[in-house]
Formats: sequence, structure tokens, C-alpha cells
Amino acid sequence: MKKTILYITITHLLFILNFSFAQSDEEINEDECTFNGIQLLGKIQFVDSFPDLTVQVVESFPDLKVKIVDSFPDDCGEWQIVDSFPDVKVKIVESFADIKIKFVESFPGIP
Repeated sequence: MKKTILYITITHLLFILNFSFAQSDEEINEDECTFNGIQLLGKIQFVDSFPDLTVQVVESFPDLKVKIVDSFPDDCGEWQIVDSFPDVKVKIVESFADIKIKFVESFPGIP
């Protein structure tokens, strides 16, 4: 009897945890060019700690194509690298990133 109750409890717990992860709000909004409300364009500062967004640089299947610009980063995927007063702080990681990016010379944005 105790094993049955334990089994049912564990099964329910695993179901609830799986459902919670499946209902994650972490996704890119293509219309607004945002990830969880964070703009994917603008003035970007690369940091080692306390980032707003973590990214993994990939060569294929990116979530966002990024073009580095010198000024006016007004379009989706256009990033101007700054040392102070950023719109978004970004940390580059090797795994478990919020989004995957690919640096491009033309046609930035969400593929």
C-alpha cells in the first residue's frame, strides 16, 4: 500500500514538473524582435556576469542572425557594440544559452 502511494505521488510530481517546463514562456517574439521582453537589437555590451541574455554562437540553425553595425542599430538583429550604457547586456556561453546566434554580414534578423 505504501509503495503504491509513493509511486502515485512520484508520478504526479514528475507530471507536474514536466508540464511546468513545457509551459515555458521563453521564446522569441518575431513580431517585436524580443526574447522574454528583451529587445534583440540595439546597443549591446558583452559581460562576464549578470547578463540580461545568454547567447551561444553557432554556424547553423541560429535563432537570430546578428549583424554588427557602427551606428543606428534600429532593425532586428542589428547590434552596436558599446562599453557603457547598453540596451542589453549579453554573455556568450558554450551551452545552455537563452538563444543561438550567428554573426552575418547581411540580412540580419530572425531566420
